[in-house]
Amino acid sequence: MNLALTVLEIVAPVFLLAAVGFAWVKMGFEYRVQFVTQMAMTLSVPCLIFVSLMQTEIDPGALTALSAAAIVGYGALTVVMWLITRTSGLETRTYTAPLIFGNTGNLGLPLALFAFGETGLGYAVVVFAIMAIWSFTYGIWLVSGGGSLLKVLKEPLVAATLLGGLFLWQGWETPTFLTNTLKLTGQMAIPLMLITLGVAVARLTPGRVGQAAILSFVKVCICAGIGWAVGAWFGLDRTAFAVLVLQLATPVAVTSYLLAEKYGADSDAVAGLVVASTLMSVVALPVLLAVLL
Repeated sequence: MNLALTVLEIVAPVFLLAAVGFAWVKMGFEYRVQFVTQMAMTLSVPCLIFVSLMQTEIDPGALTALSAAAIVGYGALTVVMWLITRTSGLETRTYTAPLIFGNTGNLGLPLALFAFGETGLGYAVVVFAIMAIWSFTYGIWLVSGGGSLLKVLKEPLVAATLLGGLFLWQGWETPTFLTNTLKLTGQMAIPLMLITLGVAVARLTPGRVGQAAILSFVKVCICAGIGWAVGAWFGLDRTAFAVLVLQLATPVAVTSYLLAEKYGADSDAVAGLVVASTLMSVVALPVLLAVLL
């Protein structure tokens, strides 16, 4: 009973905030997803990442181990999901990226924070940053044939990760007034991303729902399994292990739909994956948390 209550206390704020966004749209209120997403990804999320890394009390060696584990994990996921799409006859440019990349920002960061505190958030931003770099390169190349390393280097969240890592490594701190400003700005990120997730799901028109449900189940099982195997192989500590598994097992990101729509892939099919996997995560993520806590 205590475990169930603990899991509920962790996941309830996440899904309630997403429900706020969903209800907001259904009531006919305006919500400019592009503006909010741009503000989150260029301002609040980079601030959140930088401050989290700068102030984390995690041993740099542990962060290095998690970084290596995340790279191996996403590498393994890339190979497995590419093989699945190729052997099952699914269109590679439509399905592979959504099956690889989860919603490590909108869902992964708040889950890690609520479940494991600031330490968990520090671990989660590392996995999120690695996923983002791989998504901005291989993910875009996969959907459009036009991924660019230069584009990655221009992303504020990549710069924030590198700078935060440098401050952590050197033991530097920004002046208190600046730290407080950056921290306050970063605190916008999690509620903004969760509400935006609900808004995006409310506006999607899902296609091939039955197929999407099957693929979503396959995705969460494979992602959690790979995260578990890689975390054990690297001998990660309990919190880092749990964060890695949770981050890899997050549902299909809304950005996968936006990329599919932008570059002419089957966006309706991807929308089905987003909706199906997000709904499935309402059950899957609490179950994973119960096992990992």
